[in-house]
Amino acid sequence: MRIRFFIILIFVLMGNYGFSQQEFKTAIDQFLQQPEYKNASVGIHIQYLESGETLFELNPQKLLIPASTMKLVTSATALELLGADYRFKTKLAYIGETGKSHILNGDLIVIGGADPTLGSEYFRKNYFKNHFLEVWAQKIKAAGIQQVNGDLILDGSIYDSEKIPPTWIWEDIGNYYGAGANAFTVYDNLFRITFNSPRKAGKATKITSMYPEIEGLEISNEVLSADNNSDLAYVFGSPLDKIRKITGTIPRNRKAFTIKAANHHPEEILAKELLKYLAKEGIFIQGKIRFEKVNQKALQTVYMQESPRLEEIVKVMNHESINLFAEHLLKQIAVEKNGVGSREEGIRIIKEYWQSKGISSKYLFMEDGSGLSHFNAVSPAFFTEILSYMAKKSLNKKAFINSLPSAGKGTLSSFNLQLFQGNSLKAKSGSITRVRCYSGYLKLDSGKTLAFSIMVNHFSGGHSKLVGEIENLLSILKRM
Repeated sequence: MRIRFFIILIFVLMGNYGFSQQEFKTAIDQFLQQPEYKNASVGIHIQYLESGETLFELNPQKLLIPASTMKLVTSATALELLGADYRFKTKLAYIGETGKSHILNGDLIVIGGADPTLGSEYFRKNYFKNHFLEVWAQKIKAAGIQQVNGDLILDGSIYDSEKIPPTWIWEDIGNYYGAGANAFTVYDNLFRITFNSPRKAGKATKITSMYPEIEGLEISNEVLSADNNSDLAYVFGSPLDKIRKITGTIPRNRKAFTIKAANHHPEEILAKELLKYLAKEGIFIQGKIRFEKVNQKALQTVYMQESPRLEEIVKVMNHESINLFAEHLLKQIAVEKNGVGSREEGIRIIKEYWQSKGISSKYLFMEDGSGLSHFNAVSPAFFTEILSYMAKKSLNKKAFINSLPSAGKGTLSSFNLQLFQGNSLKAKSGSITRVRCYSGYLKLDSGKTLAFSIMVNHFSGGHSKLVGEIENLLSILKRM
């Protein structure tokens, strides 16, 4: 009787497994037949993490635009090549002589370390418990310097001169999420513009303030008031100049409505802010501000500012999908391998690394580190291979998996936590115009874990509906 019971139980479990798998295939068919997705490009690859066995695939090698799921590639490679404990370092130094008079007959130097978190709102405890520039000024004073008879020099030679990837689109590069990596990134490379809007819709708005102020910035304001309650204002302008045009709408009847825009000249902000904090400490620089490379061998170090650990940076980057951080990681990989931060060199190193792990780079077309470029293309199977490698072979497994949002958090905040309890879903989302992708891990009710990638390009309709459809597909999978 006992043997018969177990045989029956096995058949019941197998029947439930088969039913769930068929239910998923049926749900996929119904999803693809909907008008919004019938003509879309869709790629899916789902495999059991432990065995590597494929559970489901649809165009697994098809090259598709990944949007921010590209950050999986960037963050995984950065952890592997730089290490979870890696820190960016910004150096304060001087060249010249100081005497009993506390006068530096020489120059005060800041060597840019390309710290993406310097003064970041995401790392307030690191930089604002005591304002980091106040700390810098105090360290300079403690070094016996109360006057500088030379210049303030900022050396940003750690990175090349490219301000943003060349394939980013015009609509993105002026807005806060279009800020590029810089040797002197500070305050997330953004500035805030505050508007006053009239009571009636369709009327002209007025800019009342900007912070921080960018010297020489010219703004043409074409923003109108509107009945909607959203920020639909867009900032247009080249990273090579300081002319900006703002169009779109903001909510009507607001005394102070603030939007964020990209600051492509953060080195200027950092220099002026540093002068201000030096003055508070009674330290004055007689010369001018210069941006140039210096001979670092002749420098006397005053202080080394260290960033949070890379593990912390990657977690914030993937949870909040911060393009700026990803672009820094891409260039920093090149810095540590070849000495100078170059986007193109970083991409070459990333491809070479995964090729060395047996993951073919022919399924990776990479133009940036963040996924903002519409020229990126990745296959779903490439993502699952990297996910599998990081979970099964990487010494940075914990740091990588913890960096991914779970349901109800970060960029997965719209996912129903009740459907994916206990961090059973850990994934990175990606979203740009007519692109929605999800790649990550899903722990099933059976106890098994899947690595999955679902990529949808060129669909019609809204993103919120597609998010709901993908959430439904994942919830069906979870019941297996």
